[in-house]
Amino acid sequence: MVTRTRFWWLTFAATLLGEMWFAGMVCAEESLSYGDLVRRLIDLERLAVLPRLGNTCQQWSSYDRASRYDEKTGKYVNWDANGDGDGIIRREGNQQVFAEMEGPGCIWRIWSALPEQGRVKIYLDGSPDPVVDMPFAHYFDGKHPPFNYPTLSYRLEDIGSRGQNLYFPIPYQKSCKVVAEDKWGAYYHFVYETFPPGTRVPTFSAALAQQHASDLKAIDDYFAQALGTDPAGNRNGEETIRDSVAIEPGKTARLELQGPRAITAIRGKASFQDREDEMAALRQIVLRITWDDQAEAAVWSPLGDFFGTAPGVNFYKSLPTGITPDGAYSLWYMPFAKRAVLELVNEGPTARRLDFEITHAPLSRPFDELGHFHCKWHRDVFPLPKDRWPDWTMLRSEGRGRFCGVMLHVWNPRGGWWGEGDEKFFVDGEKFPSTIGTGSEDYFGYAWGHPGLFQKPFHGQTMTENNRGHQSVFRWHIVDNVPFQKSFEGCIEKYFPNAPGTLYACTVCWYLAPGGVDPFPPVPVEDRHSYYVRLPLELAGFEVLGEPPGNVDSQNMTGFGPGTWSNDDHLWWTGAKPGDKLELGFRVPKTGKYKMSAFLTKARDYGIVQLYLDGKKLGDPIDLFNDGVIRTDPPVPLGVHELTEGKHTLTVEIVGANEKAIKSYMFGIDELKLEKLP
Repeated sequence: MVTRTRFWWLTFAATLLGEMWFAGMVCAEESLSYGDLVRRLIDLERLAVLPRLGNTCQQWSSYDRASRYDEKTGKYVNWDANGDGDGIIRREGNQQVFAEMEGPGCIWRIWSALPEQGRVKIYLDGSPDPVVDMPFAHYFDGKHPPFNYPTLSYRLEDIGSRGQNLYFPIPYQKSCKVVAEDKWGAYYHFVYETFPPGTRVPTFSAALAQQHASDLKAIDDYFAQALGTDPAGNRNGEETIRDSVAIEPGKTARLELQGPRAITAIRGKASFQDREDEMAALRQIVLRITWDDQAEAAVWSPLGDFFGTAPGVNFYKSLPTGITPDGAYSLWYMPFAKRAVLELVNEGPTARRLDFEITHAPLSRPFDELGHFHCKWHRDVFPLPKDRWPDWTMLRSEGRGRFCGVMLHVWNPRGGWWGEGDEKFFVDGEKFPSTIGTGSEDYFGYAWGHPGLFQKPFHGQTMTENNRGHQSVFRWHIVDNVPFQKSFEGCIEKYFPNAPGTLYACTVCWYLAPGGVDPFPPVPVEDRHSYYVRLPLELAGFEVLGEPPGNVDSQNMTGFGPGTWSNDDHLWWTGAKPGDKLELGFRVPKTGKYKMSAFLTKARDYGIVQLYLDGKKLGDPIDLFNDGVIRTDPPVPLGVHELTEGKHTLTVEIVGANEKAIKSYMFGIDELKLEKLP
């Protein structure tokens, strides 16, 4: 091994925080300047500092207020309620109250799926005048002061999603109240931290933000230009170990570091034969880190998932993790008092060669103020009572620490929207969660389940197959980490059971004081890679062949006339364009002559289609436009054909749309009818 200084560090990041960083943080819990708060947006080291009493992080959102906990029965009621767009605390005249908090505290994150022109106002410390008063849509466009920083205030329009985010410190000493005018839009999150009693913070104002414009601009520039470099700069006493190791099947490569120190960066790179080999290897190789001679490893994760995406290599950058053509990086701050043992375990059948770099530095404060970094990969754990359905556990831990986020890998072989589930955080034994959200995609910072790739410092979607197959999303809680003193349970709702094939795998990161409970055991290799299998997709009685463009799903049709469609559903093809084809398999029971017809769906946004039987045209194109949703009755005739026993193919080609139609080119089929002739 060779120890050398870090060669990739950018001078920009080194000067961003400066040598006074630690001096400013010593008393940060007692008196915080606005500059201190701004710099917390990139302070990864602070996550390891164990929280003081009174330090909390919670969320106000528009969740469905029908969900509640009944103290008399000890049961959860309407726990799957899903009308999450317009929940509020109450109305006051013509205004809606979104949030009320007691200080000292700070709003860190604001999100919406559909902000409009109705004004949202933020009142602080009992003042009759709002410190922010603007149309809700202006919070997120990166143009309107004080939020005119495009990496802090942004819309995800580049992927076609309406998810909109603001990460911006809005501190208050005594109180905060957020109200909205009518026509503000739909869906909101306000994430806020409450500091320990006695903490002094400035009261936010536009003038205060302007005074610290250079601090905000430095963060904005770092997010735009320098993700992947340590925001703390080049630390005194820092060392980097660089090595290349070959690991045979069943073998382990081991590295030991003596403390007190902190690992400040882990970087790695490997080569693979092809995409399938890459996906297999990054689930078969495990990173295992044990701190201070503890009985169990605190970090246990397949190597790829540890770097924040799955399956395989998917390029992206975030603040603490990323994968680029130059390799993967993790900048989580990992302190230890006596010893750190890092192990790479090859549980696959193939020998692997890995290049890695480990950067470590002296501690900047006594270890007894710090927690150990934990990172665990798991699938289905900790079954919950029936009244807790549809909660799916991401993290359960006991002790003192901070929850810092998750990467969720979704395997969804049958297609359709997999999410819709709210996040729920129970802190220190809460019966009702102090954070409850409005949908899976909302938690991960986008909206409406849009199948597009995006990467931001704190959240992203790094892998998607149009909501069918693999999806990989992450949300890192850096400024909005969730402190806990006794316990933490974080869940996300999973509406779809494992039986149809929708499976979750979770990589969760948190800090925990020594002696805390980390209950996650290692997962056998056969449960890490081979579980996602592309099953034949069967919808509404048809087998979907190949990988069609767009999205193919089964749509419930009871809203358009119960009993009209067989089984009250149809096969629904969306997201296609003229020239796209969909192949459907069907079986003929016995060789003979058959009269064919089809029950199709017509509506305003449906296209004109050409049908084929085993590659041969079935008559003329069929116009499926209708001013309203109907099922064709009688069925559309498709001619008489000699068919052999066994499997055949019905191909649907989008060829256009009626001039009166909304140009969405949708297609729906309820039933293919075969009448055997003498």
